[in-house]
Amino acid sequence: MNDNKKDKRRPENAELRRRIDRLMQEGSTFIEQNFKALDIAEYRYQISEAVEELSLDEDTVYQLVEDYIIQILKSKIIFYEYIHELKIDELENRVLDYTNIRNLAHKNLGVVRNLRIKDAEKLLKTIMSEEDLDYLRLCVKALEISAVKLNPLCAYEILKLIQVKNSL
Repeated sequence: MNDNKKDKRRPENAELRRRIDRLMQEGSTFIEQNFKALDIAEYRYQISEAVEELSLDEDTVYQLVEDYIIQILKSKIIFYEYIHELKIDELENRVLDYTNIRNLAHKNLGVVRNLRIKDAEKLLKTIMSEEDLDYLRLCVKALEISAVKLNPLCAYEILKLIQVKNSL
């Protein structure tokens, strides 16, 4: 276990660690400035609510939360791709079809409802109904911040895997 911790402190991981630290530090300000109407800036996840309502032990809920973080960090890439496609359609004066982005938001919405992650639930509901592409990008960024705040170490590990995969 100790060797594993040393691996995470390797110099090549420093930039990713800095990105997560910056995301954690600036994330609250970003959410506060852009999502006042959603009232999520001060939200803190309470795992006890999910444990009680789902009748699961805390370790199982922690694992489900980690699975959710993985899912959101992978989904954010797809969200951005869909938004980019919609931007191109908009520039070419095509009819904008939000079906893909709404379906992905709906898929993730079920998970956050089950886990009682209330800030992500509000963001995903917004993504499902919003048609302003710039605001959709902000919502996806806020969703990423929300996921990272749940478990920064898990997020770090997933982002590192995504980074390695993209470099291949």
